[in-house]
Amino acid sequence: MPKDSGIGAASKRREDVRFLTGKGKYTDDINLAGQAYVHFLRSDVAHAKIVSVDTSAAAAMPGVVRIFTGDDFSGVGGLPCGWQVTDRNGQPMQEPPHPVLAQGKVRHVGDPIAAVVAESAAQARTAAEAIEVTLDELPPQIDMAAALKDGAPKVHDELTSNLCYDWVFGSDDAAIDAAFSGAAHVTTLDLVNQRLAPNAMEPRVAVGDYNDAAGDSTLYTTSQNPHVIRLLMGAFVLGIPEHKLRVVAPDVGGGFGSKIFHYAEEAFCTFAAKELKRPVKWTASRSEAFMTDAQGRDHVTKIELALDADGKFLGVRTHTMANMGAYLSTFAPSVPTYLHGTLMAGNYTTPAIQVNVKAVFTNTVAVDAYRGAGRPEATYQLERVIDKAAREMGMDPVEIRRKNFITSFPYATPVAVEYDTGNYVATMDKLLEMIDREGFEARRAEAASRGKLRGLGINCYIEACGIAPSALVGQLGARAGLYESATVRVNATGGLVVMTGSHSHGQGHETSFAQVVADMIGIDENMVEIVHGDTANTPMGMGTYGSRSLAVGGSAMVRATEKIIAKAKKIAAHLLEAADTDIELKDGQFTVAGTDRSVAWGDVTLAAYVPHNYPITEIEPGLEETAFYDPNNFTYPAGAYACEVEVDPDTGKVEIKGFAAADDFGNIVNPMIVDGQVHGGIAQGIGQALLEDCRYDETGQILTGSYMDYAMPRADDLPFYQVDHSCQTPCTHNPLGVKGCGEAGAIGSPPAVVNAVVDALQRGGMSHVTHIDMPLTPSRVWAAMQG
Repeated sequence: MPKDSGIGAASKRREDVRFLTGKGKYTDDINLAGQAYVHFLRSDVAHAKIVSVDTSAAAAMPGVVRIFTGDDFSGVGGLPCGWQVTDRNGQPMQEPPHPVLAQGKVRHVGDPIAAVVAESAAQARTAAEAIEVTLDELPPQIDMAAALKDGAPKVHDELTSNLCYDWVFGSDDAAIDAAFSGAAHVTTLDLVNQRLAPNAMEPRVAVGDYNDAAGDSTLYTTSQNPHVIRLLMGAFVLGIPEHKLRVVAPDVGGGFGSKIFHYAEEAFCTFAAKELKRPVKWTASRSEAFMTDAQGRDHVTKIELALDADGKFLGVRTHTMANMGAYLSTFAPSVPTYLHGTLMAGNYTTPAIQVNVKAVFTNTVAVDAYRGAGRPEATYQLERVIDKAAREMGMDPVEIRRKNFITSFPYATPVAVEYDTGNYVATMDKLLEMIDREGFEARRAEAASRGKLRGLGINCYIEACGIAPSALVGQLGARAGLYESATVRVNATGGLVVMTGSHSHGQGHETSFAQVVADMIGIDENMVEIVHGDTANTPMGMGTYGSRSLAVGGSAMVRATEKIIAKAKKIAAHLLEAADTDIELKDGQFTVAGTDRSVAWGDVTLAAYVPHNYPITEIEPGLEETAFYDPNNFTYPAGAYACEVEVDPDTGKVEIKGFAAADDFGNIVNPMIVDGQVHGGIAQGIGQALLEDCRYDETGQILTGSYMDYAMPRADDLPFYQVDHSCQTPCTHNPLGVKGCGEAGAIGSPPAVVNAVVDALQRGGMSHVTHIDMPLTPSRVWAAMQG
């Protein structure tokens, strides 16, 4: 029977009541007394020297409070990068400065040159148009291969070249050469994982405020990790002690990774509020979002797979160029390296793997983590080359995968991670049960009778989630710990307030976190309130990304709640005149084991706060505990996905007829929320596979800078999904046994779609079509069909 409360129950998301009734409070809803507005004058060219910035006419316009340029930030730190990568020669990456406002040069379309603060947003925008900027244009670097050529103009003059790092990871040259020299077959595939714009529903917003009497600064912002923003901006940019800086991230309307990072606009609003002694607000337009939000993916890869005569994998070798854009965003260096290279084993027992990544500076918007962050890129190239190898060797695409599955755990891969648990055979079996593979030929024949080509794509995925542990990621270059925290405060009448360093921006934390704590105590979920997003009343935490909230943040809550229960048992023992070791807690009742003597949760919590009624001298009053949790390992969700498509041979249009996902997320806290996370991830993956592409022309202008040109998936682009997460192998090293689910759909779906389209064309007699780069637009598919 399905549970109706606690862990495992499909509890309705309590936060949806305010969202669906228009009562959510987002950063743009915050308006402070005396607030001014800022408009940024941004570069309209991709690369140029700044010759002059004349603000005199603009400064005299109505409502203008002050105009800032890069000169005003000459003594201010630049935006820091939170991860350092060491190259193949043991040298640290090239790390150029990232000023709040452009200094000396502009390096991408959208780079901020000046900021106009005025009494209204309209006045600020009008005045910005009156600023006269003289630029000396320089040749832009847009193509990564061209940017790496000897003598190519440099994005940053102070660097030796446009190469950020040349990174090699995994098996040594001797091992990888031996694998390939001894192979009976080698499959090679060149592919592009195109650039994507994150496009969260809510654009970024920042409101800076300054309390002159106390000397305190406050930033309200659209962030996935307010404590990290406070640390980075306070310590490294503005020089504000953390106890004098508060960062508040209220309701946030989606992030997908793009709201992890510290942005110039946040630092500017905080700085300007102090300078002007009044609040300063900025709200991005959608056009600004396209040219300022960190974008995702943008890899060009050559992957080689070595196999023996029976289809066993012997080695994988990849060479990737990864676009960093014009500046290093907060976690950008880690995405194509440690979040990508470490997953190149996939679900398979490949004994030798070597990954080479060249990170390149170009005159484009910075690239950083986007839903999945490195894991989708790894899965896509691996699952596409496996499918190609199966065709070349005349093997069934399911059987070649089965032949190479990891079946014994723990399993140490050649790329430095150890999978603690999994069952890839079970998820594949479940997938095949879901999709009726035996009936595919009949469905294909029916489609052919209508003049359509039908194809079936199947693939697997694995990802590393619960990003941590701190000791490991520190060795890999992280400049901050990746633990999480929770404070559990029990009120005298038994209700609880749980304060977490994690942040919710669509994940349903207020529901699922409450389920965990309520289940441990045996009380109603409505007695638990979740507080997040404000550094003034939550413990230091590292935020939400990498599907880490429940695995890391939830585990911190478990540890803090365990401390609460341990103390409450001591109080109950006094009330029941028993030893605390004999006290059991179930369904909100403390009972002496083996007897019917009990005391209710509420009576114990009241005793904790009214000790004179219950003289317990050796226990201090109150019931509040804090815990920090730092995992021992990543978690490793995995699964198998299938996509069935029809292709119109006259137009190249692809229609998805069915999509199935069999995932192993470990233990499930709220199956309804998990379903929703998978649905959303698949939608984004289908968007990448068929529609989305952030493009620049040769001058660095964004060609897809609005929804008129950037093709977002619509409802009629998406099928009804079949999703299953019954194949559960609980994580062995966190107390909840959970693995994470937020990114899986976006990781497993792109190769499933592309595999399906290639399958349709191959079955339709077009054996020359072995790969089509995403997005598989009608024109690309039609062109591939024509050869």
